[in-house]
Amino acid sequence: MTTQLLNCSGLVKRFGDVLAVDRADMRIDRGEFVTLLGPSGCGKSTTLRLVAGFERPDAGKIRIKDHVVADEGRHVPPEERRLGMVFQDYALFPHLSVLDNVAFGLRGDRKSRHRRAQEMLEMVGLAYYDRRMPYQLSGGQQQRVALARALAPAPDMVLLDEPFSNLDAALREQLRGEVRAILKQTGTTCLFVTHDQEEALSLSDRVAVMFDGRVVQMDTPSAVYRAPIDRHVASFVGEGNYLQARAVGERASCVLGDVVLQQPKQGAVMLMLRPEALSLSPLTADAGTTGAGRVLWREYYGHDQRVGVKLENGITLVARLGAVEDCEPGADVTVRVTGSGVAFPL
Repeated sequence: MTTQLLNCSGLVKRFGDVLAVDRADMRIDRGEFVTLLGPSGCGKSTTLRLVAGFERPDAGKIRIKDHVVADEGRHVPPEERRLGMVFQDYALFPHLSVLDNVAFGLRGDRKSRHRRAQEMLEMVGLAYYDRRMPYQLSGGQQQRVALARALAPAPDMVLLDEPFSNLDAALREQLRGEVRAILKQTGTTCLFVTHDQEEALSLSDRVAVMFDGRVVQMDTPSAVYRAPIDRHVASFVGEGNYLQARAVGERASCVLGDVVLQQPKQGAVMLMLRPEALSLSPLTADAGTTGAGRVLWREYYGHDQRVGVKLENGITLVARLGAVEDCEPGADVTVRVTGSGVAFPL
């Protein structure tokens, strides 16, 4: 038996003159948590709606398990695709209790439907909220109810469309960890849509980065962050410092000295160094001029800090350091590369 649950190939979707999805390909295995990550307007939510069956593709094919649910001349409606959906605005029925919201759409008699709904509420930590109405719940509680409702029919896959965007930062961080734990506990396959890089990297088994309607890179969070396929992905998935360099195999020479590369390159390149790949030390008389600079600014976050340093040649770099390191503006420092870099062709 194949482990592949979803296979999207060559998906195209137009809205008038706008090409929203442009020959997008994506494959998801059973039990995976995959995130579609991209800027606003890149086509990620449209792709999710194509998978859900809310939109018909103009070209391409969608296969769920062994069944083709969309291709030329074929469109299986959403209710027959065995998919759960969690919307950005939760989409709870305001006139139904929490229990009835979760039970909505389940088959069987009332007793069995309510039993299953109660099991789902217990799983999301809302066992004693069954009689409440949606307006009596916080945003985080409403999101848990929406997840319970999506999981209640035991779908093959759950689709989540930016479900945490309406929550405050602290609750968003707490809830996304809980949601991932629940999905892993139930073995549910998940396709998650967000424009938030931190969410994508922290939640996912794999991340599909989308630009201009296409999936341009699909890999583990570590690979997408540490070895982006091009400068466009590198700039979107995290912060970077860019320096002209000359590469010879697995090393590149730049204004900061020799740098180890993630992948071998040759010739003139644009070198990308993540802020955490840099370290700062006080400038000493015998340190030389390589990497010499002055601290321009400092942003302190408690758990760490971002520090801007202007090199003697005028280039400004950003370093991400531990919270205890003392880097006050005006201090003369030496910038060293302690991590590896990624080289892109010029």
